[in-house]
Amino acid sequence: MATRSRPRRRSRRTAANSRWAALLTESRNPRSRGLDVLPTESVVGLLLDEDRRALLAAARQKIAITRAAVRAARALEAGGTVLFLGAGTSGRLGVLEAAECPPTFGSRPDQIRAAMAGGEDAVFRAVEGAEDRVEDGRREASVLRRGDLLIGISASSVTPFVRGALARARENGVDTVLVTCAPGGGLKGLAGTVVAIATGPEVLTGSTRLKAGSATKAALNAITTAAMVRLGKAYENLMVDLRPGSAKLRDRAGRIVAAAGGVPRDEAERLLSLASGDVKTAIVMGRLGVSDAEARKRLAAARGHVRRALARGPLSDSSRTRLR
Repeated sequence: MATRSRPRRRSRRTAANSRWAALLTESRNPRSRGLDVLPTESVVGLLLDEDRRALLAAARQKIAITRAAVRAARALEAGGTVLFLGAGTSGRLGVLEAAECPPTFGSRPDQIRAAMAGGEDAVFRAVEGAEDRVEDGRREASVLRRGDLLIGISASSVTPFVRGALARARENGVDTVLVTCAPGGGLKGLAGTVVAIATGPEVLTGSTRLKAGSATKAALNAITTAAMVRLGKAYENLMVDLRPGSAKLRDRAGRIVAAAGGVPRDEAERLLSLASGDVKTAIVMGRLGVSDAEARKRLAAARGHVRRALARGPLSDSSRTRLR
C-alpha cells in the first residue's frame, strides 16, 4: 500500500533566506539583463549611469542625512564618540570615513572610530560569516555610552552584526543612525534616525559595492562634512583644521592661510611656523595682526570658529602685537 508523502517543511535556512530574496538590492536589474554580451564601453556607461541614479536617490534623503549630521555634531561637541559600524563593503566605507577625518578636520582618532565585522583583518580580506554574528555587533556597541553616536551601515538593513549593535546601543541609551539602501516597513525602530536610500537593483545582481556603495559613501561624506562645518572645522570653503602631515598638506595649509589670512604666500609660511602649524591660528594672526597667543585666545572664545574669532575685530593700537 502506497504511503502518502507529507509536504516538506521549509527549513530555517530557507525561511531566513527569504528576507534577502525580497530585497531590491538583491533583485535583478532589467537594464543589465544582457550584461555579459555588452561591449566594455556599454558596461562602463551603464555602471556610471546607475551610479548617477543612486546619487539622485541619496539626495532625496537630504532631510534624514541632515538629522544624522546634526546628531553627529552634537555628540562630538559634547565630547562623545561617533562610531561607524558595518560589515563587508558597508564596514569598509565606515573605516574609510573614520580614517579620513583626522587629517581633514583635525579630529582625534578616538573621536570618530570604525568597527568592522571580522575585525581589522576583514578590511583587506573577507571574513566569512562575520556579518552573521549578532553578539559581535553587540560587543562592539557595548563600549558606547550616553552622549555617543552609533552609525550602523548596512546596504540590506538586515545584517545581524549591525542589527545587534544597534539593539545594544539603544539598550544603553546611545543615539543611533542607520544608513541603508533597502527602504521598507521593517526599518521602524531600528535606529533613532534612518537614512534609507532607494538605490534599487545593482547592475551586477546583489553586488552592493556598486551603486549602493556609491550612494552610501555620498551619505557618509555628507554626514561627517556637514557635522564638521557645524563645529567650525571650515572657514568659507577651506579646511582650516587640517593636519599638515605630508608635503601636499603642508602646501595646502600654506595656500589656505594665504587665501584666508589675506597675506602673501611667504608670509603665510612664516605665520604657520609661528603658530606651530595650526592653520586657524595663522589665519587670525594674518587677518588681525595679532600674536599667536592672542589668536589662540580669540579662537578659544569663539569655540574654534574662525569667522566668529575674526568678527571680534582688531585689537586697539595699544594692545595690538604687531608681527615683524
